[in-house]
Amino acid sequence: MTSGARWMGVGRSAGADSRAAAALAARSAIVGPDAKLLLVFAAITHDLAAVQEGIAEVAGGVPVIGCTTHGEIAPGGPSDGSVTVAAIGGPGFSIGTAVAEHVAGRQREAGAEVTVRAAEGVEGPYQVLLLLTDGLIRDQEAILRGCYSVLGASVPLFGGAAGDGWRMTGTYLMADGKVHTDAVAAAMIASEAPLAVSVRHGWRPVGEAMLVTSGANGRVHTLNDRPAMDVYLDRLGAPPEAYADPAAFVDFALSRPLGVQRRSGVRAHNLSTEVDVEGRSIGGGSAIDQGNLTWILEGDRDSILGAVDHACADARAALGGAAPIGMLTFSCAATRAVIGDDGIRYEAARLERVADGTPFAGFYTYGEIARVGGIDGFHNQTLVVLAFA
Repeated sequence: MTSGARWMGVGRSAGADSRAAAALAARSAIVGPDAKLLLVFAAITHDLAAVQEGIAEVAGGVPVIGCTTHGEIAPGGPSDGSVTVAAIGGPGFSIGTAVAEHVAGRQREAGAEVTVRAAEGVEGPYQVLLLLTDGLIRDQEAILRGCYSVLGASVPLFGGAAGDGWRMTGTYLMADGKVHTDAVAAAMIASEAPLAVSVRHGWRPVGEAMLVTSGANGRVHTLNDRPAMDVYLDRLGAPPEAYADPAAFVDFALSRPLGVQRRSGVRAHNLSTEVDVEGRSIGGGSAIDQGNLTWILEGDRDSILGAVDHACADARAALGGAAPIGMLTFSCAATRAVIGDDGIRYEAARLERVADGTPFAGFYTYGEIARVGGIDGFHNQTLVVLAFA
């Protein structure tokens, strides 16, 4: 790198030794002087304490946050089992990091708490709050509302919910050299150059809108005053086994998310976790409030992959003509389940083509965070992009 230039670098190691893999990935990611922040995306099979030891061996006291994944994204294609590191540095960055623990049951309070601490002393004309959350916490929207209560509408939110390789037994965060669960890690990033957040999905509404007539705690109990699961399945002419067998419901619902009307458009919500055959509710843990208008969404591999081009193009355009130095690209574990391993290889190939040599990194999440308008910003089956100039 030219002395004095801003930079982003990406490194990856598929080695089995967690400490050595992390050190190698960090060494590859730090491509310039004055590193300001390292982001670490690690497979659930890695020892996260050892991962952080390996990072510290290379990066010293540079702030680090990270999480476990359902697959890691970087040039060269998707990976399972790697440690992937993204680093930013050079002049004009101001960074603050924080972590909030014991989040479940106090999501909004935790969101406000981590924001206040991460933002302390961070200054710059362009700002974004980057969040990594425990992917098994319910009502993630409440975390974002807590962040919004501190920042208001002027600072976008970006991030993702940690994964655990589709085990659904426990996801983990890295911050302050420690391993955390039931937590939120945040990095407030301020910059002298533009930052841009974009969000796209490849789903389209079908049929008539449905009204959420009751719901709570991330679940929709009734649609149009009938059990939500029955209304959803009836609308689609679902096979009989989807009404009674949780596995059959998951197989059916993965490619048919629920769309919820927001000010910024129709947002996709995954329905394939925590299947409630007895209570007949639906939901994936993110808030769908009473009174919301909803649609069933449909798409295919071409429309889903097309969102890659649109999300990256949107982010680049929002930089106002400045050349990007790097991008963070977070996609959804449920999207991966829909398009399969071949599909995510195509997704990675499209990212490489659109990036055109710009470094990028990310992971497959249990929910994507991108708030660019309105108070809400938690998504499923979506691609979110953060571009740095």
